[in-house]
Amino acid sequence: MVHEPTGTRLRGMRRVLRSFILPAVGAIAVLAAAGRIVRLVGGDDPREDRAVRALQAASGHRPGGAGDGDEPVDSADPRGPLDRITAPLSWYSGVPQTIANGALWCGVTWWLTRDRRSAVAPGAALALETACFVASAALVGRPRPQGVWRPEPPHATSSFPSGHTAASVALHTTLADLLDRHGARGARVLGPLLRYGIPGAIAFSRIHRGQHHISDTVAGALLGRWSAGVVRRGLL
Repeated sequence: MVHEPTGTRLRGMRRVLRSFILPAVGAIAVLAAAGRIVRLVGGDDPREDRAVRALQAASGHRPGGAGDGDEPVDSADPRGPLDRITAPLSWYSGVPQTIANGALWCGVTWWLTRDRRSAVAPGAALALETACFVASAALVGRPRPQGVWRPEPPHATSSFPSGHTAASVALHTTLADLLDRHGARGARVLGPLLRYGIPGAIAFSRIHRGQHHISDTVAGALLGRWSAGVVRRGLL
């Protein structure tokens, strides 16, 4: 006969496997396949990057040459409104800041609700997104955009998918879901800002500053949205 604590643990493990681990494996497979197809069809200098170079040129940045874009090809000094707007957005979406953000909102949610599932939801969304991002990026290995203005050095990970975009969508969508779950005041106004406004601005900043192809941010947004949905169904 199985003791109740052991049976409870086994049921919990099966639930985690069914609700999180198996879907994550499927998401990694889909992302890896999509990334390989994108590279196969568009190559490592796809047509979509022409729009990025044109956008940067409109801000006064000279399009790069045939280099791999690992170093800035123009001055890092901000020249136009887009440079000044995207700089703090790019900083805000950085890895240390995102980790601190997730931990902060876990604590704030616990303080406000005393609901354990709600409190772990922001961290769970980020953890799920990060696991899928790291694994799929390693399988895709897409280079960063070539010949673009890039004021910050890129991370060593694959360009596909955009981890900054995915993390932003996962975290802020989960926060919007928490507002809805607990019937918070201002949810109708803050919800769209969290779901679309902040993540959209961050995705744009990653493109404008030469860190990602446009398709990278699309894939990142889908990953983040999916991660938040899994956490919403599994915890909230």
